[in-house]
Amino acid sequence: MRLKAVWWCGFFAVVIIVAITALSNPGPAFAHASEQGFVLLLPTDIYIPFGVAAVALTVLILALLPAARTTNLFAHKVLGQPRASGLEVMTSLVTLAMLAALVMIGLFGSRDPLANLLPLIIWTAWWIAFVVLQGLVGDLWHWLNPWTGLYQLLVNALGLRPRWGLPERLGSWPGVVAFLGFMAFALADLAPDDPARLAWFVSGYWLYTLVGMIIFGGEAWLSRCECFTILLRHFSTLGLFQCHQDGLRISMPGAPLIESPALSLSGGVFVLLVLGSGTFDGLNETFWWLGQIGVNPLAFPGRSAVVGQTLAGLIGANVLLILAFVGTLYSGLWLVGERARFRQAFGRLALAILPITLAYHAAHFLSALLVNGQYAIKAVSDPWARGADYLGLGEFHVTTGFFNSRDSVEVIWLSQAGIIVVGHIVAVLVSHAIAIDMFRDAKKATLSQVPMAVFMVMYTLMGLALLAAPRGA
Repeated sequence: MRLKAVWWCGFFAVVIIVAITALSNPGPAFAHASEQGFVLLLPTDIYIPFGVAAVALTVLILALLPAARTTNLFAHKVLGQPRASGLEVMTSLVTLAMLAALVMIGLFGSRDPLANLLPLIIWTAWWIAFVVLQGLVGDLWHWLNPWTGLYQLLVNALGLRPRWGLPERLGSWPGVVAFLGFMAFALADLAPDDPARLAWFVSGYWLYTLVGMIIFGGEAWLSRCECFTILLRHFSTLGLFQCHQDGLRISMPGAPLIESPALSLSGGVFVLLVLGSGTFDGLNETFWWLGQIGVNPLAFPGRSAVVGQTLAGLIGANVLLILAFVGTLYSGLWLVGERARFRQAFGRLALAILPITLAYHAAHFLSALLVNGQYAIKAVSDPWARGADYLGLGEFHVTTGFFNSRDSVEVIWLSQAGIIVVGHIVAVLVSHAIAIDMFRDAKKATLSQVPMAVFMVMYTLMGLALLAAPRGA
C-alpha cells in the first residue's frame, strides 16, 4: 500500500516537472526590449535553484525539529484588550460613497483606462495593493466592506430578516462560481478595464450581493456566496495582526490557520481555485502558452481571437491543480494509513496553500503596481481628467524607465523571486504545523507531509520559472 502511495506521489511530481520543463523551454525566442528582455539576460538558472533549495531546506529542517518547536513558531502575543465599536458601519458607508463616485467617474469620465480613476482603483489600488495589504496586516476588509454598513442600517431601520436560509448542502459553491466568473471577466472579457464596461460590472455585482444579503442574511451570504469577502477573510489569516475575543493579537503569518476548523469541500476548492487562477494568469501571458494556442506572441490578434482558449485554459489549469493536490494529499495519508481522514485533511491542508497564493499574487503584479500605481496617483489628483491638480503634483510624468535598466530590473525580479520563496517557506511551515495538530504524532505528521513537500518545492520551481518566462501578450 505504501509503495503504491509513493508511486502516486512520484507520478504527480513528474507531471509538475514536465510542466516546468515545458515552461523553461518555450520554443523559438522572440526578442523584445522590455523588462522580460532583461530578465532573460539575468542568471535565472542560478537564482531559481537557490530559491527552490531554500524551500527544500526548510522542509528538511522541519523534519528534524521537535514538534513542539514547530508549533511554538506560531505562538501569539496579545497587544491589548478588545474594544466594542460600531465604527465599521461608518467606514463601510464611506467606502460605499467612494465606490458610487468611482462608478460615476467610470460612466462619465475619461474613456482612457489609464486616466480614468475607476479601473485604476479597482485593478491596481484594490485588486493588487489592497489584497496584498490585507494579507500582510490583517482584516482591513472588515472596515471597508461596501455592503455591511448599508445592510446594517436597513436591518436597524426596517427590521429586515432573511426570507430564506441558504441550504447547508450548497456550501460555498456560489462563491466558487462567482470567483471563477470574476477571473473569466478579468482574463477573457474583451475590455475588462474599459471604464464604462467596468462600471456596469461593479454596479451589477454590488447590487447582486446586496439583494442576496437581504434575502438570505448578511453574514450567510458574505461568508458563502460573496467571493471577495471569502477571499479576503482567508488572506487576513496571514496578517500580522488578528482581532480575537481576548484582544488584538500579533503572531507569525498563518498562525490562525493552525487551529482553524476544516473547510468544507467547496471551501477547499475555493482556496485552490484562487491559486490555480492566479497561476494561469501568469501562464496566459507567456510565449509558451501563446504557442500552444497557435498565436504569434509578437503579433497578438487581440482578446476576441482567444476567448475560448483563455476560458478553456483557466478551467483546465484549475482542474489540473485540484487533481494534483488531491493526489498529493491522498498519497501522504496513504503513507500513514489515514486515508479515511481525507475529507478532514483536505479541508485543513488546503488552507496551507494560502501563503503561496498571496505570494504569487504579489510577485505577479509587482511590475503592474509600479507603473499603474503612478497612473492611479495622477488620476486621484485629476479624477475627471480636466486638468485639475488636487494633490499639487505639478508636472507629474509616469515613468517606466526602471524597465530599461538591467540593474533595476534585476532588483525587481529578485524581489518577485524572494516573495515567492518566502511564501512557499511559510506554506511549508503552516502545512507541517497543521499536520502535527491533526495527527498528534510527530513521526506520522512528518511522513504524511513528504508528498506535500515535494508538491510545494515543485510549485516553487514553477512559480519562479513563470516569472522568468518570456511574455508576449
